[in-house]
Amino acid sequence: MKPVGARRTGEWCETTELDRIQDITSVDIPALARGRSPGLTPWHEPLVLVCTHGRHDACCAERGRPVALALSALRPEAVWECSHLGGDRFAGNVAILPHGLGYGWVTEESAPRLLDDLDQGRVTLDLLRGRATLPMAAQFAEIELRRTLGETRDAAVRCLDVSRQGDRTAARFEVAGAVHELTVRTTPGPPAALTCGARRDNPVPHHEVVASARL
Repeated sequence: MKPVGARRTGEWCETTELDRIQDITSVDIPALARGRSPGLTPWHEPLVLVCTHGRHDACCAERGRPVALALSALRPEAVWECSHLGGDRFAGNVAILPHGLGYGWVTEESAPRLLDDLDQGRVTLDLLRGRATLPMAAQFAEIELRRTLGETRDAAVRCLDVSRQGDRTAARFEVAGAVHELTVRTTPGPPAALTCGARRDNPVPHHEVVASARL
C-alpha cells in the first residue's frame, strides 16, 4: 500500500505492507481523507501509474499494457498498472505521483525517455497532458508557457495563483524569478470521440491563450 499526497502546497508518498486487505482499517483513514500523511514509512521514489483498464476502454489495455511492460522492465518497483486515469483517447496514459503529472500518447518506444526525464527532474513536454494539482485551463497555460520558454525542468515553473471569471482563466507562474501571467479562454470545441469505443461524439473543451505578459 502506498498512500500519496499531491498538492500545490506539498507532495508526499508513504508505504506499508498489509498481510490482509482487512488490515486497511489499521491505517489512519481520516488523515488520508483530509489529504494528510497517515504517518507510514516515507517512500522517496516517484510512482509511475499506467492505465490498463480495458473494461472501461479497450484502447487503455491495448496501448497501456505494452507501456506498462516496457516501464516495468526498467523500474519494476516503481511501476503500477492502474484503473481509469481519464482521457482514454490519449492512451497510453501515465500518471507520475506524487508530482501529479499526467502524460498521454506514451508508447513502449517513448517509455525509456519518460523515465530518463523523470530521473533528471524534467518533464517530457511533447507527451505532457498537464498537472493534476491545477485546473484544466491552468494546466494548458503551464504547457504553453513551457513551450514558449523551452523550459522542461519540472521545478523551474511554479504556479502562484489561478483565478477564473466566466470563460477565462488567469494563471500566474514564476520562472527564474520572473512572473508570467497567461489568460486562457475555454470554449466548447468540435465534438469528438472521447473514448476509442465511443458510439457518438461529445463536445471537447477548447483552450486558447488570449493574453500573455511578463509582469
